[in-house]
Amino acid sequence: MGEPAGIGPEVAVKAFSALGGEVDGRRLCLVGDPDIFRGAAQAAGLEAPPADALLQTGHNVQAQPGRPRPENAEAVTGAIAYAVRAAQAGEAAGLVTAPIHKAALIQAGFGFPGHTEFLSSLTGAKRPVMMLTDGTITPPLRVVPVTVHVPLRAVPESLTTEKIVAVADIVCDALKRDFGLARPRLAIAGLNPHAGEDGTLGTEDRDIIAPAVAVLRAKGHDAAGPLSADALFHDAARAGYDAVLCMYHDQALIPIKTLAFWTGVNVTLGLPIVRTSPDHGTAFDIAGKGAANAKSMVAAIEMAAQIARRRGL
Repeated sequence: MGEPAGIGPEVAVKAFSALGGEVDGRRLCLVGDPDIFRGAAQAAGLEAPPADALLQTGHNVQAQPGRPRPENAEAVTGAIAYAVRAAQAGEAAGLVTAPIHKAALIQAGFGFPGHTEFLSSLTGAKRPVMMLTDGTITPPLRVVPVTVHVPLRAVPESLTTEKIVAVADIVCDALKRDFGLARPRLAIAGLNPHAGEDGTLGTEDRDIIAPAVAVLRAKGHDAAGPLSADALFHDAARAGYDAVLCMYHDQALIPIKTLAFWTGVNVTLGLPIVRTSPDHGTAFDIAGKGAANAKSMVAAIEMAAQIARRRGL
């Protein structure tokens, strides 16, 4: 369901309708307050989803479009926890989450900076990794932020050689298992302008990132870097790698949202379950108007099904 005052329920019911209630031969279910989904369908001019596709979590929601309320936090997190349990129990092949509003959740006592960290806690995953991807652009783009929901000023102190290597290991394993790439090629972005320019524009690239690349190569990975981030995302550059590790949130998300704003997908790697989400937020300014674009949600559902199929789920 995601944040009920945002566009999450709307893009969920639109995607459900566009896919005819199933994907890859699998039945789709909507998890959350059924009345929220019915209201979203009505606002979008769609038939209400069938009753057997609406999974009630026991939380009733009072929501006004565009106005998030901390009082709905338990319903939001409860829907996520419900779906995670279903995936862990083998009752669902995968989980697709609609956008949440972190500020409202944190006001209600939510102890996590975002979806990814909450899912890590629910599943016991030691190091979840966020990957944003889009296969509609050519060449495809997959970006992974090594640090995620931390302030920009805290990024340098949050980076370590060990963390970069650990994230890269998870990415390579996922690209092999979930995306069918026999020998993934990784590009490792630098932190500073021009990847530090031999230490004159910052020493992190020389002292932290370059040693990580050396370790990855020693482990047999096809890894290059640190590379200047400003030249990593044009067509010719993308043809040279299968995924790029970026050092902070916006370094990764700005290029993919520029190139594929409507069809980007967030995939959480390193979890014992399949999880994807659309690559956009709650869009409170258009919530309740039936105007939300559901392409990213459709892409997220289709990608979850593809990954589940590759895993034999």
